[in-house]
Amino acid sequence: MHDPTPLCVPDGASLLHRPDRPLLMAVLNVTPDSFSDGGRYITPEAALAQGRRLAAEGADILDIGGESTRPGAEPVPEAEEIARVVPVIRALAAELSIPISIDTFKAATAEAALEAGARIVNDVWGFQRETRIAEVAARAGAHAVLMHNRPHDAPPCGDIEDEIRAFLSRSLEIAEAAGVPRSRLALDPGVGFGKSMAQNAALCADPGFLRRAFGLPVLIGASRKRLIASLIGDAGKDRDAGTLALHAIAAMEGADVIRAHDAAAHADAMRVAAGLRAARAAGIGAAPGSAP
Repeated sequence: MHDPTPLCVPDGASLLHRPDRPLLMAVLNVTPDSFSDGGRYITPEAALAQGRRLAAEGADILDIGGESTRPGAEPVPEAEEIARVVPVIRALAAELSIPISIDTFKAATAEAALEAGARIVNDVWGFQRETRIAEVAARAGAHAVLMHNRPHDAPPCGDIEDEIRAFLSRSLEIAEAAGVPRSRLALDPGVGFGKSMAQNAALCADPGFLRRAFGLPVLIGASRKRLIASLIGDAGKDRDAGTLALHAIAAMEGADVIRAHDAAAHADAMRVAAGLRAARAAGIGAAPGSAP
């Protein structure tokens, strides 16, 4: 069931943090080769229907991407990426009340998407692949998610937390220089991007390490990734139940935004996580005289 109190954000407030519960960012891939749902929503009609469905099922943010980031995916020219995402963003922004995010590291794509109605830039290279994207976000007054990334074939990293902190410190410097306020930013440790399975699991188990380091909201996105298969021990098994379990735990441990492919079950899970977080914070124990 859709949350009866959807995200309504006053001007100047954060689109990437809600004090009462974790936010759900739902994925809409307008690509033929996404690792999870490649080609299913490549036509505008299918993409619009899925965007409406995700919003109706409880998504707080709709994250639209036109280029797959899976290992080995073919690069997409920016003109093609723009042609895939802009019509969908323009149509959905005109009819949905939830904010739309553009999943891209290309400045030109981000600019076109923001002009079409997107309000968040979700950059998997943390403003470091094309630094002009920070200026694009600043001019548009957009929010942004800055993700840590490293090449999939990079040598193993011993202390991944140190590397993530150093990388995102540079991303924040780029954002500040361009004029993007910290109040409009969230950070993503980049689960599945150039990290070992053990490192990915550790990042999901303690998403709060980034908030402790930078004082900013943290996004976790492990939806249907190989990490789930490694944890459940069956690469061929459906990963949705495992994804939901991992994301619920990450939300309990401090994630502010969860990025997932499905909405209905995750929306319920985020409300459950919020309730348990509030109970833990309040230190609620058994009432006197209650049954054990």
